[in-house]
Amino acid sequence: MGQENNKKLPMTIDKSLKIKAGSVKTRNVLTRPERLKRLIADDRWQEGDRVYGIPKVRVAKISMKKKKKVKKDGEDDK
Repeated sequence: MGQENNKKLPMTIDKSLKIKAGSVKTRNVLTRPERLKRLIADDRWQEGDRVYGIPKVRVAKISMKKKKKVKKDGEDDK
């Protein structure tokens, strides 16, 4: 009698909790290997230098700009 009622339905996620691809925040702290890769690329660290106490590396913040609407021929701005 009760086996049909025991089916589990998947839980849904509220729209406000879904992660959108464009809303991923940039990290402001890099791991030590990431910092070393950047320092090596900038020639600020060489093989054999100390791994502890390495200089800070600035993380560039990227902001997404909104796209401007393209005007079609025949449309007037008023």
